[in-house]
Amino acid sequence: MNYQKILEDIKEQIQPELNKGNVADYIPALKNVKEDDFAMSIRLLDGQTFNVGCFDKKFSIQSISKVFTYSMALNIYSKELYNRVWYEPSGNPFNSLIQLEYEKGIPRNPFINAGAIVTTDSLITHFKDKNIAIKKINDFINNLCADEILINEDIYMSELKTGHRNRALANLMKSFSNIKNPINSTLETYFKHCSFMMNTQQLATSMIFLANHGKNPLTNEEYITSSKAKRINSLMLTCGHYDASGDFAFHVGLPGKSGVGGGIVAIVPKKMAICVYSPKLNSKGNSLAGTKALELFTTMTGLSIF
Repeated sequence: MNYQKILEDIKEQIQPELNKGNVADYIPALKNVKEDDFAMSIRLLDGQTFNVGCFDKKFSIQSISKVFTYSMALNIYSKELYNRVWYEPSGNPFNSLIQLEYEKGIPRNPFINAGAIVTTDSLITHFKDKNIAIKKINDFINNLCADEILINEDIYMSELKTGHRNRALANLMKSFSNIKNPINSTLETYFKHCSFMMNTQQLATSMIFLANHGKNPLTNEEYITSSKAKRINSLMLTCGHYDASGDFAFHVGLPGKSGVGGGIVAIVPKKMAICVYSPKLNSKGNSLAGTKALELFTTMTGLSIF
């Protein structure tokens, strides 16, 4: 299959979509992007890569980082983690407080904000220090993408100053004893890992272990067990796009995870990892053109898991 030609065709067909949607302006620093940017990268299990657009341009990965932190926490705590964060779709916006209240401070899944905050809190507990925790998260991602990535301090500070809803989520969960560390420590670490900067090629490379049962296909290094990789992929399919996860599964048909920075990663089991970037979002907080690009990809290739 000529993946390079397919990517180039998608880029051409997607042009009318780049003008639709809005960038995530509730985090002020995220507004500083070129709104019509588009990039798409594929990483095959044999190491081949295919790219189109501004694939070397870094952007804020935001909620895509939740895949990395959850992989680490699930590896450390295994089933014990399910006592603090469940694995069901929420059906609500990613920053909803309502469900959390009547479910006694236990988030529905690790890919909504509340769940990711709990996951981050569990990593701080394990590593016994917020600075060590963020370094371990950074090291894990560096290892996965075979490159060095950094935090954007402006985006981090912007989130720290304006993340009032996330602070409310953390306080509510603290009242139910589901946040174990000081709230400031947990939120600082959470905002930091959301502020990592990566490009589509790095992200596609970093996700390839989930397409290969938890192992790096080139080195055979195991990051997580096959069973845990299966669970993460299932969560990406059912919960990776907040209250639009069903819509994404319906139109794209791949496990995936979006971020309000405009990135989406997707997995084709035993074949490849994909990343697409377009900063304008739809009403649910997912990349509008990115979602359409992935729908075109699975239609053109027949690679949907369905």
